[in-house]
Amino acid sequence: MSDSDFTLDPRLAADTVEVGDLTLCRVLLMDDARFPWLILVPRRPDLVEITDLSEPDAQALWQETRIAVGVMQALSRPDKVNVGALGNVVAQLHVHVVGRFRSDPAWPGPVWGVGTRTPYPLHARAQLIERAGALFSAA
Repeated sequence: MSDSDFTLDPRLAADTVEVGDLTLCRVLLMDDARFPWLILVPRRPDLVEITDLSEPDAQALWQETRIAVGVMQALSRPDKVNVGALGNVVAQLHVHVVGRFRSDPAWPGPVWGVGTRTPYPLHARAQLIERAGALFSAA
């Protein structure tokens, strides 16, 4: 299978902005200024569960998740980083990497279903994507 067989779920595409690609995953920024939030999507077709990955891809996903957590820590200096692969709304396999602060509007609960998504101002979003891209490149 090639990357050309990969299609990003329309809901993910609508709610995010592309940061770039790692070896396995497309890295997305959730366009919600309330929470620093990256999403990793393996560029493989028809994946729903982590167990759908080949063993080498599963190892790559874990390594890229570790890198994304490090990027999140450098990017936002959160109190905690939450990592999850739920897929209850979007079935396509994707991993959330969310920086959490004791002062954020959802603390200590999950970020899903809290309030309304607040898109980043365009200039702030562009700067964040540039910083995140540089951090991923340096990792």
